[in-house]
Amino acid sequence: MPRPITLFTGQWADLTFDTICEKAKAFGYDGVEIACWGDHFEVDKALEQDGYVESRWDILNKHGLKCFAISNHLVGQAVCDRIDERHKSILPPRIWGDGKEDGVRARAAEEMKNTARAAAKLGVKVVPGFTGSPIWHMVYSFPPNPPDFLENGLKFVAEMWTPILDVFQAEGVRFALEVHPTEIAFDIASAEAVLKALNYHPAFGFNYDPSHFGYQGVDYVAFLRKFADRIFHVHMKDVWWSWKPTEAGVFGGHLPFGDARRFWDFRSLGRGAINFEEIIRALNDIGYWGPLSVEWEDGKMDREHGAAEAAAFLRRLDFAPSAVAFDAAFERK
Repeated sequence: MPRPITLFTGQWADLTFDTICEKAKAFGYDGVEIACWGDHFEVDKALEQDGYVESRWDILNKHGLKCFAISNHLVGQAVCDRIDERHKSILPPRIWGDGKEDGVRARAAEEMKNTARAAAKLGVKVVPGFTGSPIWHMVYSFPPNPPDFLENGLKFVAEMWTPILDVFQAEGVRFALEVHPTEIAFDIASAEAVLKALNYHPAFGFNYDPSHFGYQGVDYVAFLRKFADRIFHVHMKDVWWSWKPTEAGVFGGHLPFGDARRFWDFRSLGRGAINFEEIIRALNDIGYWGPLSVEWEDGKMDREHGAAEAAAFLRRLDFAPSAVAFDAAFERK
């Protein structure tokens, strides 16, 4: 049973939803993971405008595509972040408002609740996204962090996100945090900590993306096995990292993506250092049969070429587990 292969539309938000759906079909995808920005999916319109949700399905059906998830990374980021001018560029004006931190966070939290409601109205069961983090700036402990910084940070995240997750649960939708630098969870240890802080809320799990683990030195296959029952959605994205010292290390040296001096960079699928064979085998072992969603990012490759090659790469790679032991034919009857 092959898993559906979808394309995340977030990196294509400069195109209309109809245009990216047409392209996704031509690239070879079974469906799309719809971003809640650009004109792809607007949460307020989904809840307020008659026929809006139907219009999304009309476009999907016209191009023979499925949808299993909508993603709201940008608004989710503002729920727990320390708000500054950077957030203005990623938030809808109605969420940014006057830019004052408490108001931005409160509006973002309400929008995430509404995202759960809109997802249910669309008929999808998973919303991948970000949480933001009030303590990311303390990831390197100098000046030395106070001993209770982690406890207080996790407590704040739990206070902000538990009411949101309660709405997700009531709507029959699950939130999948993309474990990622700048989020409250960015590796295995921090993912375990936030699960505990949220009292293992049934609506909270993870959007797995190996590209954010490899260059950090995190065991990205072990993540799948450790959190097997919390893998709600899967992103397929590759990353390259150097095997020798570079001018800019893991933190990037303030250099833009694509700069040759970097230690790591995102790559099109199959062109980086991630071992996707082991990921597929682990997904088989844990029983994940949801979509493999390509989040295509490669600053040195034409995106249409890359998106098409990524779909073909996953078609060749994905496989179902065997229903019998390979040596069963040798057993005595």
